[in-house]
Amino acid sequence: MAQNAPSWIANLRGGFIVFDGPDGGGKSTQFRRFASLVSAAGVGVCEVREPGGTEIGEQVRRVLLDPHNKEEIDLNCEMLLFMASRAQLVAQRIRPARAEGRLVLADRFISSTLAYQGTAGGLSRDDIVNAGKIALRDCWPDLVVIFDVDEATASARMNPLLRPQEFAADKDRIEARGDGFHKRVRQGYLEQARLDPQHHVVIDATPAPDEVFTRLVKAIGERFTTPR
Repeated sequence: MAQNAPSWIANLRGGFIVFDGPDGGGKSTQFRRFASLVSAAGVGVCEVREPGGTEIGEQVRRVLLDPHNKEEIDLNCEMLLFMASRAQLVAQRIRPARAEGRLVLADRFISSTLAYQGTAGGLSRDDIVNAGKIALRDCWPDLVVIFDVDEATASARMNPLLRPQEFAADKDRIEARGDGFHKRVRQGYLEQARLDPQHHVVIDATPAPDEVFTRLVKAIGERFTTPR
């Protein structure tokens, strides 16, 4: 363990943490910073993103997110494609990394499906969870960190003319859906945290990135004060 590193970081070995939340929350910036912190402390990190993270998963990702997709994807098909990519990711990368004692950090996971295809899209929570049981088997996250941001801030950050550089990117097929959809997405994430506070923590992502990171480290440290 590196000198001056928080002692609780050692408790992350073999763990599984998901960074998630509405588009525009800046989770990817915090993901990179936290991964660097843990790696510098001497704990191995396996970084994965969803959909994707494997050769097969990346092919699924292109189908799911391509804004030029001319054929509308059925919502059940969309959900199952996410689950297919997820099943491959669990088998090929997440499960082996945890067995080796590395911390798995995922940029999105089943929490995204529950929010986007579930609360916002209209699929039932039970259907998504049941499909997840097949895709994940027993490989569920220890903690889901939700970066919460209000709709006005998120919309500004996603505006290519207004958003800061760390949020700059073209909108994919799902990001391009309307404001009403994204409002429901946010509600979906907050509902997940309310229903299962033991495995979720909500971080206010509206302040500057440095302040958000300080809150993030504090929140995760409080959850991993003892070995898992």
